[in-house]
Amino acid sequence: MITDLRTDSEPIRVLIVDDHALFRRGIQMVLESEPDIEVVGEASDGHEALEQAERTTPDVVLMDVRMPRLSGIEATGVLKDTMPSTRIIMLTISDEEGDLYEAIKAGASGYLLKEISIEEVAGAVRNVHQGQSMISPAMASKLIAEFAAMVRGRQERMSVPAPRLTQRELEVLKLVARGKNNRDIGADLFISENTVKNHVRNILDKLHLHSRMEAVVYAVREKLLDIR
Repeated sequence: MITDLRTDSEPIRVLIVDDHALFRRGIQMVLESEPDIEVVGEASDGHEALEQAERTTPDVVLMDVRMPRLSGIEATGVLKDTMPSTRIIMLTISDEEGDLYEAIKAGASGYLLKEISIEEVAGAVRNVHQGQSMISPAMASKLIAEFAAMVRGRQERMSVPAPRLTQRELEVLKLVARGKNNRDIGADLFISENTVKNHVRNILDKLHLHSRMEAVVYAVREKLLDIR
């Protein structure tokens, strides 16, 4: 397992993975104009992504879903096993719910459609690097609608097992599910950012989840958020 020993003062290291060279070049040109972001490599498929990630140890990977040899979702699963601190944003044209769910299960921290403006990519990189989850509004609507339907259709409503999460952990989980980063959660609950990180880690461990994105799904499924 590869660990990240860099400091927060260094630029965010980004790896761009897409099978279209022109798209990679466009993203690279935009990101390289940002003083706090450094493009450390690029790859055209999942296999190259894993090789480049091992060589460059990126903080954030921009990953296409549909690629030859090894898909972005498959590469994401392998990458999260070997470099768990690396955050992955799926940047894709695929608006299929199945791809979204599989990406979340694989450990992706974001799922953005390529319809977003190229200038928004830098902001997404920063937000995910800070611990937020990013989903394109259209995909977020599908995700919420799907799990809301599941909840409404259940004959027996499930609830969060009280012994498994403490009251503070539930408070933290609700704020994570609303997309807040650790710093904002700490400010809301009057606790330190490190304490928030510990709570998030404990929540994921207790619920056998692998990412903050999966925690969002769990919170929706267990009706911890108000869904209309």
